[in-house]
Amino acid sequence: MVDTRPGTQLPPALIEYWVHGPGAAKIGWGSGGPDFEACKIEINKAIVKGGKPPLSDRVISGLCSDLHVIATGHRPGHAPGESAGHG
Repeated sequence: MVDTRPGTQLPPALIEYWVHGPGAAKIGWGSGGPDFEACKIEINKAIVKGGKPPLSDRVISGLCSDLHVIATGHRPGHAPGESAGHG
C-alpha cells in the first residue's frame, strides 16, 4: 500500500507511478543524485506532454517534496546519502 500521508492530493496510481514505478526509475529517489530536481523536471515534462502548462515552481516543489518523503522517508536534502541544502 502506498503511503499518502503527506497529502499530495494525487490519485494513488500516480503516487505509485512516481514513487515506485517507471516515474521513480526516471527520478532515481535516494540515489545520492539530484532526485528532487529530477522530480520537478520529469513531472513537468509529463504534464506538458499531456497538453497542459507546467506547474508553478511553488506547486511542483511542494509536490516533489511530498513525493520525496514518501519515497525516502525524508525531506529533500535530508535523506541518507544526501547533502543538506539540495532541494
